[in-house]
Amino acid sequence: MELKEIKVKTVVNKHKKRDSWFLDDYSVNPYKLCDFHCVYCYIHGSKYGSRSSGYVEVKINAPEVLDKELRKLERKKNYGYIALSSATEPWMHAEERYNITRRCLEVIAKYRFPVHCLTKSSLIMRDADILEDINQNAILPEDLRNYDGVLITFSLSTLSNEVAKTFEVNAPSPKDRLDTVKHLLDDGFNVGIAYMPILPFISDSEGELEAMVKTAKELRISRLYFSPPTLYGKGKNKFLKVLERRYPDLVMKYREIYGNKHSPCRKYINEFYRKMKRISERYGITPIY
Repeated sequence: MELKEIKVKTVVNKHKKRDSWFLDDYSVNPYKLCDFHCVYCYIHGSKYGSRSSGYVEVKINAPEVLDKELRKLERKKNYGYIALSSATEPWMHAEERYNITRRCLEVIAKYRFPVHCLTKSSLIMRDADILEDINQNAILPEDLRNYDGVLITFSLSTLSNEVAKTFEVNAPSPKDRLDTVKHLLDDGFNVGIAYMPILPFISDSEGELEAMVKTAKELRISRLYFSPPTLYGKGKNKFLKVLERRYPDLVMKYREIYGNKHSPCRKYINEFYRKMKRISERYGITPIY
C-alpha cells in the first residue's frame, strides 16, 4: 500500500459504553487502514475498507488534535482507557517513518490517561520509555483503580509461521511477537494475548489450541482472549479468495458455517467455546470470551 498524508478534525472516538473485553472508553487510530495486510481483518468489510482508495492514510496532525481533545477531557476529569488502536495497527511499518503513534503517546502521557495498546508489532518496544511513564502516572477511572496504567495485548491467529505468512502478510512472525511479549513482561508491563481470530479448520484443532494456551501459561499471561473471525462484505470475499488459492478444500466448509452471516453458526461457536473451556481449565486459565 502507498502512503497518503491527511489532516483530521478529530482523532478521539468516545464509545457509547466501555468495552467489556479491553476496558477502553476511548479509541485513537493514528492511521487509516494498515500495511500489515492481514487478510481476515474486519476493516476490509467495514465502511472504512469499502471506501478505501488503496492507501494507508497517515493522520499527520493527529498528535496536535489529540492534545486539544484530551485537554478538554482532562478538565472534566473524564479519564478512561484509550485503545491504541481499534481499527488499525498503531506500530505498523509506516510508524517507523512518521512516529505518529509515539507522538500520540507523548500527548497521552502529558494528560495522564491510561492506555490499552492492541498490536502485532515488535516496534512497540521502541516506545517502552513513554509507556513506562504512562504506567506510573496515569489516572484511572474509580472502578478500575486496581488496574495498571498501561495494558498491552498482542494478537495472534496462529503459532505457525507458515499459516501467518498466508493470512498476516506483512506482520511480524508469531515468534517475533511472542519474543516481544516476553521482553515486555520482563520489563514489568501487564501483557495479554488475544488469539484473535482463531481460523476455523486451520488453527482451531484441539492440539493447536492447547499449544496456544500452554504458551500463554508458560509466559504467565494474565489476560487471554479467544475468538473466531468476523467476516462480512468485501472482507469475506477477500478471505474466501485466499482460501480458494491456498486451502481450496476449506471453501465449502467456511460457506457452510458462515452462510450469509458475519460470524460462524451457533453449532460451530458452541463447540469452539466448549473446546476452549476444556483446554483452559486443564491449564488453570480463565480466558476472556
